[in-house]
Amino acid sequence: MYAMDITNRLCRYTLLLLCWATCMESGSAQQAQRHFSVFQFPPDRIPTIDGNTVDWDLFPDSLAIGMDELIDDNGRFPAMDTANLNVKVKVGWVKGLNRLYFLYEAYDNYWNFSRRDLQNDIFEVVVDGDRSGGPFIDRFHPDTTMDRMEAYFNFHGVHAQNYHIFTPPGEKDWAMYWGNQTWLKSLPYAQAAYDYDFKPGEDGRLTLEFYITPFDMASPNGPAYSVESQLEENKTIGLSWAIIDYDDVNSNAQGFWILSRERTMYGNADYLMPFTLLPLDDRRQPRLQGDWSFRVDPYNPRKVYFRDGSVGDVLEWHWDFGDGSSSDEAHPVHEYTEPGLYIVTLCVEDGSEKSCKTKVWDVAIRE
Repeated sequence: MYAMDITNRLCRYTLLLLCWATCMESGSAQQAQRHFSVFQFPPDRIPTIDGNTVDWDLFPDSLAIGMDELIDDNGRFPAMDTANLNVKVKVGWVKGLNRLYFLYEAYDNYWNFSRRDLQNDIFEVVVDGDRSGGPFIDRFHPDTTMDRMEAYFNFHGVHAQNYHIFTPPGEKDWAMYWGNQTWLKSLPYAQAAYDYDFKPGEDGRLTLEFYITPFDMASPNGPAYSVESQLEENKTIGLSWAIIDYDDVNSNAQGFWILSRERTMYGNADYLMPFTLLPLDDRRQPRLQGDWSFRVDPYNPRKVYFRDGSVGDVLEWHWDFGDGSSSDEAHPVHEYTEPGLYIVTLCVEDGSEKSCKTKVWDVAIRE
């Protein structure tokens, strides 16, 4: 009888595990199917952080992320009620700048920002610039025997970053950076601006415009010891956010609306969503535009590696290295015989158009 009871319990336990695994697999599959995009702003249309939305007029509405992509992890709102809370988030980037630009537009029927502690309506943003994944806050450290403060200073916020952004901040700083790298929320690594006209406890609309700089390694010793995430076209980063909504100044959060389906995305980058950095919109991209870069060999200062960076369907290349030598390769290597400053030109053709880019004295050759 006892053996039969144990067998029945084991069977029930096994079924529970199978159901749990199936649900987890289903949830993971659902999570994997969700993929978002980061719009690329042209270099002459970089958003000014002033709380004015005019800079975002060229942003496609199809890329905006609204309440329909969020769930209330608290379970108090099985269906969204836009009369209570309604948000829209737009994310952009600019080629050549390792920054993520955000426009957060929200309506709330009760804005909570009168207190000086963390009880405040919050827009919580988490970013992992190289999708390295894994836990990144002290209490999630894999070594559970590590001293909490040691984990905080050497682990917390290092390879992924979490920003608790106050909406609005009231008397507080615009954000609490969750970690000791507080320099991340100040210029030149971040900037924010608000536009709203309501008081604590009132309803109304808020506009928040800001940018942040993701880091592959954010050192507690400061930016000089840190490594920025390199943002490039078609690169996919990890990103997610949560909206924490307080509808009473003295109560717990009424709503915890998350983009990820995992609440612990706040401290584990495995649960962030994939966001791909889009190339420039074809309508704002020239058909053909010559451009190039170079790198001097650190072991042979006369050898230069040239790289084509032209825009368009290039069929032919012609390099003039400024010393009487030339090349028709896309990415040539050239060794100069004499030191000096050189004028280098690359001309590209696509079969019907031609475009050239000259750089004057950029290439400097040493003895």
